[in-house]
Amino acid sequence: MKKLKATIIGAGSTYTPELVEGFTARKDVLPFTEFVLMDIDEKRLEIVGGLAKRQMEAAGFEGNVILTMDLDRAIEGASFVFGQVRVGQMAARIKDEKIPLKYGCLGQETTGVGGFMKALRTVPVIIDIAARMKRLAASDAWLINFSNPSGIIAQAILNETNTKMVGLCNGAINMLKEIENTIGTKEFDYEYVGLNHLSFITSVIKRGEAENLVAALSGKAGAKMKNVPEIEYDSALLRAIPYIPSSYLSYFYTREQQITKCRKAGQSRGEECLDLEAKLIEQYKDPDLKEKPVELEKRGGSLYSTAAVSVAEAIFNDKQEVHVLAAKNNGAVPFMEKDDVVEIKCRVGMDGVTPLPVTVYNDYVVGLMQAVKAYERLTVKAAINGDRDAALAALMVHPLIGDYDKAAPMLNEMLEVNREYLPRFFA
Repeated sequence: MKKLKATIIGAGSTYTPELVEGFTARKDVLPFTEFVLMDIDEKRLEIVGGLAKRQMEAAGFEGNVILTMDLDRAIEGASFVFGQVRVGQMAARIKDEKIPLKYGCLGQETTGVGGFMKALRTVPVIIDIAARMKRLAASDAWLINFSNPSGIIAQAILNETNTKMVGLCNGAINMLKEIENTIGTKEFDYEYVGLNHLSFITSVIKRGEAENLVAALSGKAGAKMKNVPEIEYDSALLRAIPYIPSSYLSYFYTREQQITKCRKAGQSRGEECLDLEAKLIEQYKDPDLKEKPVELEKRGGSLYSTAAVSVAEAIFNDKQEVHVLAAKNNGAVPFMEKDDVVEIKCRVGMDGVTPLPVTVYNDYVVGLMQAVKAYERLTVKAAINGDRDAALAALMVHPLIGDYDKAAPMLNEMLEVNREYLPRFFA
C-alpha cells in the first residue's frame, strides 16, 4: 500500500486537535507515515503540536510527527496538504468585524465585509501554497482547504491554478446530521445547492418514498452554528423560501436584526474566540492531555475533521462517495457559469471530484447565488491584482452592502488598516 505524507498548514490553530482526531480514527485506511505541522507562530506551533504528538502516540501512530516553520519543507513530498490559515490572526478578524458596523454593515468573517477583507488577505497566500505544491509536493497531491472564506478561495485556486484542490466546510455535514436527527433515519436522499455559507437543502426524501419533506423541515432542521447568532424565522418567510437554509442565510434574511445583535454584543465573535483560544491553549500545555478537550466544541468547528479526513479517504481509496464540496460547476447547476465554483453534492474518488446535477431550486436561489457569485469573482480579481476598482465593485454588487456612500469610505479605511497584508493595493 502506498505510504502517505500529510501536511497541515496553519497547524498552530486551536482546531488542529480536531483534525488530528480525524486522522487517528482512520489510521488503518489512510496509512500516513509522516505528519508535518507547519505554522509561522513558533510558540503556538510548539504548544498545539505538542498536543498533536501526544494524540498520535496515544492512538498508536508509529510514524514521524514533525513541527516546522519552513513552508517548503512542509510541502515537499506531501500527498495531502490541509490548509487552515488565518492571515493577520485574530487581531485582523476583530478589525474586520468592528469597522463595518460603523458604516451600518456586517463584518461577519465569511459572509459580510469581514469575509471580503479576509479573502483579500488570504487568496494570494493560498495561491502561493498551490504554486509551491506544483514544484515540491507529490505529483498526485491534493490541497484540501478549509481556510475561510472557503468558497472564494476555491474560486481563485480552481480557476487561476491547475492544482488539485477541494474546498471544504463543515456546514453541510452538520445540516445533514440535523436532518438525520429530526426524521430519525440516515436513509434519505437530498439535494443541496448554493455557494459556501450561502446554501440550501432543497429536497429531503426518505429512501423508498416519494414525498419531499423539505418544506415541513425548513423551520425545524437547520443546523445552528456556534458562530452565527440565532434568529427565529417567521412562517411567511419559510413559505416564501421553503428550503432548509444554511445558518449563514440569516444574515441575508434578517440583516438589520443581525447588525443590531452585533452592535449590542459585549464582544465581537473574534474577541469571544480570542478569549476561548487563550483558555484552550492553556489546556493544550498540559503534558498529560492526550485528546481533544470538550471545550473545543465551543469554537464552532463541529465535525470538520470528519468532513476533511473522509474526503482524503475517498480520494485515496477511490470510494466514489458523495460529499458536499466547493467545486467547479461544469454544468451541474444549470443557471451558473461552467467555471463558477459552487457548493453541491459531488462524487469523490481517485479520479477527482465530479459535481452531480442539481434540479430543485427556485428564482430566489437563482438570483441570490448569481449576485453573490458576481461579488466573489470581483473579489478574486481584486485580491490577485490589488485592483481597487474591482474591490469597490465587489462591495457594490454584494446584497448586504450595495451602497456607495458606505462602501467607498469603508473600503478605504479597511485597506489602510490591513496595509501590511495587502502590498498589491499599495504598490
